[in-house]
Order: sequence, then C-alpha cells, then structure tokens
Amino acid sequence: QVHLVESGGGLVQAGGSLRLSCAASGRLFSNYAMGWFRQAPGKERECVAAISWMGGITFHADSVKGRFTISRDNAKNTVYLQMNSLKSEDTAVYYCAAHQSIGVNGYYIRQYDYEFWGQGTQVTVSS
Repeated sequence: QVHLVESGGGLVQAGGSLRLSCAASGRLFSNYAMGWFRQAPGKERECVAAISWMGGITFHADSVKGRFTISRDNAKNTVYLQMNSLKSEDTAVYYCAAHQSIGVNGYYIRQYDYEFWGQGTQVTVSS
C-alpha cells in the first residue's frame, strides 16, 4: 500500500497563503490519482481538489476554485495544495488520499474512490 504524510498546515491570517504537501511512499506514486479533502467540525469530508496520475487533469471544488491549486511532482513522490486568499471557512483538517489508477488518467472526487489516506494536517484561518 501507499503511505501518505501531510505537512504544511498551521495558523494563518485571512487572506494569507499556505502550501500543503503530501509525501508518498511504499508504491509507485505515479500510478495513483491523488486528492485533497477537508473536514471541518460537524461537517462531512469534502473533496477540494483532485489530480490524475499524469498530472494533466485536475479538479477544484467551486468553494476553492481560483484560490487553491493542486499539483504533483512524481519525481519527488509528492502532491501539493497551494492555498491562497484563505478564508475563515477554509479552516479544517486537510487530508490527502490516493487511488490506484493504472491505465486511467482521470481524477476522483468521492472519498469512497480512495483506498489510501493520510492522517491529516490542521489548517486554521484566523479572522
């Protein structure tokens, strides 16, 4: 299986930026579609961004479109979530997830599509 470790979360002021990283190990990273999910207290886990295994096809949720950008560097076995113009409603635990997608260059936006998950990193946006 793939082991995923998120980093880069923290406390940031509204309007600021953070870049989350998800480092993968254990399997061939380039064969996995990746996603970023977030879960705020009392809310369902939602997909905020997803990227195909080749990196050319991406999805961004309407709530973050234009502010967040998902990318990946397969040579570094890492997927990123660049978060700009952060708002208080972006406060949540952010998780990265992986889905084996050999032969299919697509993205996935349902949590049920993913079989591997990181433990999450807290993002808190003040004011």
